[in-house]
Amino acid sequence: MTNDPSLHGNTLAAFARTLADAARTVSMRHFGTGLDAQGKPAAGGFDPVTIADRGAEEAMRSLITAHYPDHGIRGEEYGIHQPDAAHKWVLDPIDGTRAYISHLPVWGTLIALIGDGTDPARPVLGVMDQPVLDERFEGDGNTASVTCANTHHPITTRMCADLAQATLSTTDPYLFPASEKEGFEALRSATRLQRYGLDCYGFATLARGGLDLVVETGLQDYDIAALIPIIEGAGGQITSWDGGPAWHGGQVLASGDARIHEQALAILRPFARS
Repeated sequence: MTNDPSLHGNTLAAFARTLADAARTVSMRHFGTGLDAQGKPAAGGFDPVTIADRGAEEAMRSLITAHYPDHGIRGEEYGIHQPDAAHKWVLDPIDGTRAYISHLPVWGTLIALIGDGTDPARPVLGVMDQPVLDERFEGDGNTASVTCANTHHPITTRMCADLAQATLSTTDPYLFPASEKEGFEALRSATRLQRYGLDCYGFATLARGGLDLVVETGLQDYDIAALIPIIEGAGGQITSWDGGPAWHGGQVLASGDARIHEQALAILRPFARS
């Protein structure tokens, strides 16, 4: 068994696909059935969770502990297992539960592997699986691809030299707190077109060349870890608002072209939080 976490001919990459298959079985069993959603008690506003979220994570965690008992796990629904392990799986069973319960196909299962890199916190393998559309995005920081209906092909971000020509996406412009609204509005007004409500699918769309910028705030590590190797593998950039690593979530900016990334950072840096 190899521990090289690259996409091609690799045991861990194949295992990540097995995890995505297991989560897909659970999430699709419940999708569109009108299942009950509960609000998480400590969350602001309505932050829903369903039996599909919990069941999909349980399925993935069971496979990890059975096949790689020395690996750690960090999941949205069930927390941390073996935090000091050399390899860690970061799981978001349904990123975009609001979209999921609304029968919108822009949610996804996020699976990241951390370990074997020069920085122990850097995700080295990422999968974003969208079962309704039968699309699975994968990346290792060097390459990225999408598989749809058993057809597999590489993906790359698109070139965009100036913010005035860019398409910007964020999940919900009302999620930016008062201290960040001015920064978001300045970036929004500098771009040509804006699209909202895409959750993790917005980042995947950027990686395949459909969007130019994605800006978010208040993310957790499990919201973004899997998307970093996909975006970077497709030729894009993804950082915090101050230009640092985005691995831990918080304020995140992703861009398809390094030129507009720097332009966007110039707008957002004054609103960055440490």
